[in-house]
Amino acid sequence: MLIVVSPAKSLDYESELPTKKHSEPRMLDEIQELVDVMAEKSPAEIARLMSVSQGLAELNHERYQDFEQPFTTDNARPAILAFTGDVYLGMDPSGTFTERDFTHAQKVLRILSGLYGVLRPLDLMQPYRLEMGTSLKTDRGDSLYSFWGDRITDQLNADIAESPGANVLVNLASNEYFGSVKPGKIDARIVTPTFLDSKNGGPYKIVSFFAKRARGAMSGWIIRERIKSAKALVEFDGMGYRYDAERSAADEPVFIRDDGAMG
Repeated sequence: MLIVVSPAKSLDYESELPTKKHSEPRMLDEIQELVDVMAEKSPAEIARLMSVSQGLAELNHERYQDFEQPFTTDNARPAILAFTGDVYLGMDPSGTFTERDFTHAQKVLRILSGLYGVLRPLDLMQPYRLEMGTSLKTDRGDSLYSFWGDRITDQLNADIAESPGANVLVNLASNEYFGSVKPGKIDARIVTPTFLDSKNGGPYKIVSFFAKRARGAMSGWIIRERIKSAKALVEFDGMGYRYDAERSAADEPVFIRDDGAMG
């Protein structure tokens, strides 16, 4: 079983690390190719490309100028401990993972990235911003989807083959990031959980903020509990969610929550 999640925009390179474990990213040639493209852009060009403020554009211009190989613990930190967005707050690796959990996560969790392609949790990552949906022109096309082509799918297939448990890819990534994967070429069953919330007795619907946290919470639960089959996913009850058989399909389990159950 392999889990895929999205990265986050917010980063932490200051807090103390709960583990010394780390690994090197695997798609080094592709990473460097994209860094070289981005390093040629001015802050103004980055602002237009990414639709960000001048301050953020200048920060990321500086990041691409400073980017260097090899990756070391001085210029990078493990990806799972660098991202701090809602998915990672829900997962809470710093607060809940043991050393064995980090080791297991390395086998079963993958982070999709516009710059790094496919990151393992402990892969060293230098700070960056490059969302998968960015219309970045390279020698391979006009978008990061065309740049990565089949590479992300091929890497996931290799990782699925080596992962423990059932031959299943659990898609807990956003549509933007899972768009870099070619489902028809994935050598596994794809299961995509959905999280719905009801407020004041109203209809159940996806609330982005809560859904991101829930994806992270389920990822962390799968890792800590060593879940190895799609069938076992229905047992997830984190953050007050519960499995809803009526709303679910075989490959699309649905979890619902009422506002009174929020935790």
